[in-house]
Formats: sequence, structure tokens, C-alpha cells
Amino acid sequence: MAKSIITDPFVYPVANRIAGVDEVGRGPLVGAVVTAAVILDPANPIVGLADSKKLSEKKRLSLYDEIKDKALSWSLGRAEPEEIDQLNILHATMLAMQRAVSGLHIQPDFVLIDGNRCPKLPMSSLAVVKGDSRVAEISAASILAKVTRDREMTELNLRFPQYGFAQHKGYPTALHLEKLAEHGATEDYRRSFAPVRRALGLE
Repeated sequence: MAKSIITDPFVYPVANRIAGVDEVGRGPLVGAVVTAAVILDPANPIVGLADSKKLSEKKRLSLYDEIKDKALSWSLGRAEPEEIDQLNILHATMLAMQRAVSGLHIQPDFVLIDGNRCPKLPMSSLAVVKGDSRVAEISAASILAKVTRDREMTELNLRFPQYGFAQHKGYPTALHLEKLAEHGATEDYRRSFAPVRRALGLE
């Protein structure tokens, strides 16, 4: 289980309110990149937090509701396909993380970011590689972000069932690339991504 305190390979910051931040959706060809920021309540621990990718869908949904109920504060951020195309996926992800942190109704003293770099924030922050499996706050953020984005892909699947979004969640699987080549790109696609550009005849 992810711990609220990490000791390897660096000294964990001493802070009263720590927010964890994670993203979902950097790799897909379609839809927004979704981020979440979470400040957990030490008085209301949540059992079973882990990297969202390693949890069953049933467990993620259960934890999603529990996190929203028990967290001191939580917020979602996003960057739309148009922003991804304008900024590139890295800078769009940093923007979405900034939006998630700024949306917290309680300002954190310190922010832990999953990955190897931090967005510019008005408070101190630290990037934690594999943080979604090492830090409870980041695990919670990864769950909120993944459930949110998966639901958006399910909704997109209702609009465009021919693409199979509910199955591949927008990632460039063989099935998705086949459907993209067959049907072309909707307005929800990231036109700066190479497979989409090829499908549109831009490469």
C-alpha cells in the first residue's frame, strides 16, 4: 500500500498540508489530459490506495467515492486537445496540473508530483518518480484522474461507437488505429499526434 511518508531516496518534506498530483491521458490520441490534486485527511485514512493502473475497475470506483468523501480537498484539472496541439503534450500536462492545484479550496504547504518534473506553482513542490505507487496522496490523485477520464471515454463512445473508445480509452492500440484509418478523426482528436496526422493525410 502507498504510504503518506516516503523516505527513499530523499528526505520527505515536513509540511502540514501535502497535496499529491497525478495525470492520466498523456499517451492517447483523443480527448483531454486529466489531472487531479488531493490533500488527504490524516484523521480519515483510506485503506487500499495504490497506483490506479494496478487496481481493478471496481476497486477504483469504490476508492474514487471514498477519496471524494474523506479528502480535506480535491480538485480536477485538464487540458483540451486544442491546448495539447498548441502547447505540446508536456506543457499541456503541466498546465493541467497547475489548474488542479489552483482548484483546491485549501492551499497546500507542499505539493508532490508524480513523475520527474514539476509545473510552476506558488508553493514548494517535489517530483516523485513512480509516486503513484509510493505516495498515498499521489495514488489518490491518480485514481480520481483515471476514473474521470475513463468516464469521458465511455461518454465519447456513446457519441462515436464505431471507434471503440470504451475499450481502448483513446490509446493507439491496433484496433484504434484501424478504426481511425477507416473513419477519420473527429474534433476530439489531437491533431499534433503523428498517427492522427497520418490518418488526416498531413504526413
